[in-house]
Amino acid sequence: MERYQGDCFLVPGPVRLAQSTLSAMATPTMTARGTEYRDVMAELNSLLRMTFNLSPSPSQRGKESWTGEDGYKIIVVSGSGTAAMEMVMANRFSKDEKVLVPTNGKFGERVALLGDVFAEVTHLKGEWGKAFDLDEIDEILARGEHTALAFCHNETSSGIVQDAEALSIIAAKHGVSLILDGITSVGGLPVHPKKWKAEAVVVGAQKCTAGPSGIAAIAVSEDFIERVKARRSKPTANPVYYLDILPALKKGGDDQTPWTPAINLAIGWVAALRILDEETLAGRWQRCEKMAAGVRSLFSSIGLELFADKEQLSSTVTAILYPEGINDQWRAALMEKYSTQVIGAQDHMKGKMFRVGSMGETPIPEMIEGCKRMIECFIDFGMEIENIDVEAHFE
Repeated sequence: MERYQGDCFLVPGPVRLAQSTLSAMATPTMTARGTEYRDVMAELNSLLRMTFNLSPSPSQRGKESWTGEDGYKIIVVSGSGTAAMEMVMANRFSKDEKVLVPTNGKFGERVALLGDVFAEVTHLKGEWGKAFDLDEIDEILARGEHTALAFCHNETSSGIVQDAEALSIIAAKHGVSLILDGITSVGGLPVHPKKWKAEAVVVGAQKCTAGPSGIAAIAVSEDFIERVKARRSKPTANPVYYLDILPALKKGGDDQTPWTPAINLAIGWVAALRILDEETLAGRWQRCEKMAAGVRSLFSSIGLELFADKEQLSSTVTAILYPEGINDQWRAALMEKYSTQVIGAQDHMKGKMFRVGSMGETPIPEMIEGCKRMIECFIDFGMEIENIDVEAHFE
C-alpha cells in the first residue's frame, strides 16, 4: 500500500478543516438580518438536527428549520462550547437548586466549576479515566435534593466515554433533568437526545463535526424551555444578557439570532456539516470507532497501556501512557522530525501520556501513516519494537 503523504494532524480538536470549509469562510460579508444569511441559518439548523441525531427538518428559510417532530429546538451560539454550556446552566438553574455533576477528567470538572456559578453543584469528583460509580449516583439522587444530573459525555482529557444511557435511566428514575456536555461526542459518537430524555445537549463545531472554532450549538427540549420560562420570573433567577436564551428562542423561528452572529463561521460550519451529511452520521460514528480501535490494538500490542477503563474507551480520542523513560520530548520530536501531531496530557498527567484524536474528517490512511511515524519515533527513543504490520490493526 502506498504510504500517505503530508503531515498527520491527529489531535482531538480543533481538527483539520476541509478546503471546502475554509473556502466557505472566505464568503464575502453579508448582512445578518437579510434573507441571504437566514438561508444560511436554515440550512445550518437542519444539518445540526441531523448531527444531534434528531428528527429531520426542512432546510429552507421560513420552514421551522430549527425544530421537528421530537420537539427539540436548535440554538446556534456565537462562542465556543463552553459559552454554550454557560447558556444552558445560567438559564436553566438558579443558586437555590442543586445539580449533581460526576467527573473523571478535566472537562467534566469544568462543567462542575461552571455549573457552580449558576447553581449549587454537588461535585462527585472521581479518578481520571475511571468509570462513574452508578450506584453512588443513584444513591445521591435518591435523596431527592437535586434538580438535575449534568456531565461531560466524552472526556477527551482521559479518553473515556460515559455510559449515558445508564445515567439517563437513573435520572429518569429520580425525576431529575439530564444535561449533556456533548462537545466532543455529538457528530462522532452515538448520541440519542430523545431516547435519553436529555433536556439539553451541547456541541462545539471544532471537534467531531470538523467545523471552525468559536461557534457552538445547543439542542433543547420542550421541557427545558418551559422550565427556563418558569424560573425567569423568580427573584433567584440568574442574571443573563448576551447568553439569554429567551431572545434566542424568540428569533430562532425566523432563522435568526438575537445578536450579530459569527456569520462566516456559520457559513463554514454549513460546509463541514454537508460533508458529514454525505458521509452519514452512522458512517462517521463507524469510521471514528474503526480508527480508535486500531490505535488501541496497535499500541497495546507493543506493550503500552491505555489510560481509561477498557469497558468505556472513547472512539474520538485515545489516551496512552508513555513507557518508562519517555515523556513529551517524544511528542516534540514526532512533530519536528515526522510532521505528525498528537496532543499531550493535562494537569497532574502532563508528561505522563499522550492522546491521539480520531474525530472529524481524518481519513483512515492518515491515521495509519501517523501510527507508523509514532512507532518509528518510539524506536528513535530507544524502544525495541519488532517489525509490525500497522495496517492489520485497522482492518
